[in-house]
Amino acid sequence: QVRLVESGGGLVQAGGSLKLSCAASGNILSSNTMGWYRQAPGNQRELVAHISSAGVTDYADSVKGRFTISRDNAKNTVYLQMNSLEPEDTAVYSCNMFFLRFSVKYDYWGQGTQVTVSS
Repeated sequence: QVRLVESGGGLVQAGGSLKLSCAASGNILSSNTMGWYRQAPGNQRELVAHISSAGVTDYADSVKGRFTISRDNAKNTVYLQMNSLEPEDTAVYSCNMFFLRFSVKYDYWGQGTQVTVSS
């Protein structure tokens, strides 16, 4: 089993910054992908960014140039630096980790952290 614990959400004014962290613990395969998803009220959950254990990243178009995902493999921790925040970024942000073990996909989620951007 894998546990993901997020921190760093909160309330910020438009144009401000926040940094989210997510620490993973448990039976983790070293080759994995960690990422952040978000869900605003009335919307479907969407990918914000993810990063593989090799450092390959991918971002949603809406956050490119404003958000940066990074990770510390030794700490099994992923970070999301969010700059130039907009009211449209308001959502519950959830951390995700997945990996393949013997061709079976294991998918884990954190509890979510609220990010609110005021105009």
